Amino acid sequence: MSTAPLGRLLLVPNTLDLGAENVALQSVLPDRVMQQAAALRHWACENARSTRAFLKRLAALHPLALPLQEIQITELPRPRKGSGETVPRSQWLELLAPALQGHDVGLLSEAGLPAVADPGAELVAVAHAAGVAVQPLAGSSALLLALAASGLNGQSFAFVGYLPQDSAARTQRLRALESASRQHQQTQICIETPYRNSALLAAMLQTLAPSTRLSVSLGLSLAEEQNHSASVADWRNSGWRLSDRLPAVFLWLAV
Repeated sequence: MSTAPLGRLLLVPNTLDLGAENVALQSVLPDRVMQQAAALRHWACENARSTRAFLKRLAALHPLALPLQEIQITELPRPRKGSGETVPRSQWLELLAPALQGHDVGLLSEAGLPAVADPGAELVAVAHAAGVAVQPLAGSSALLLALAASGLNGQSFAFVGYLPQDSAARTQRLRALESASRQHQQTQICIETPYRNSALLAAMLQTLAPSTRLSVSLGLSLAEEQNHSASVADWRNSGWRLSDRLPAVFLWLAV
């Protein structure tokens, strides 16, 4: 007795304009990717509201498989902050129920590529364990775009997420990461909530060695995009200022 084939988990890229003026979808997403996304009837996502907004933008370019209100959109399960709890595997499997019944499921992040600096990575892991094929679709990754624009070491790099907000802990973390960068000649990459961009830059300029190379990419793919890369000493003398409303990626390499 044959069994029905499983559906796939499609990793659908999003734009990088969260919190900023919308860019044209067709300027950052390949047409084939938009066609595949428009054909999906089931979605798992970080945020249902922003996913509906994405689908409305998509519908202006390609007809959706169903009216928007009939498309199944389910948010990823998240443990309570600070609880130390983990999400039961059964909850992740619920998101994959359509795929287990033969339907493709789309995974969407609020910005960029799903599962990269994104909680969707756990769903991808569960999909593999359940035998559901995972297919990433081509699109922008802010981390890789910033690395390419930095001129820093693209052969060895590490994404370290967010740095501590406490100033003393942040300083300690920056010094440890700079030491690792110097030892391994490894580019370090982090991100920050836009309204704390200036505070993080100030901490970096105060803490990192003058010879360390620092790069910041701001508003990638947006009209206001800026990429600036120089030694910390040159940064200190430049008076360069960051917007506190645009997403930024910070990269540094100790030399």
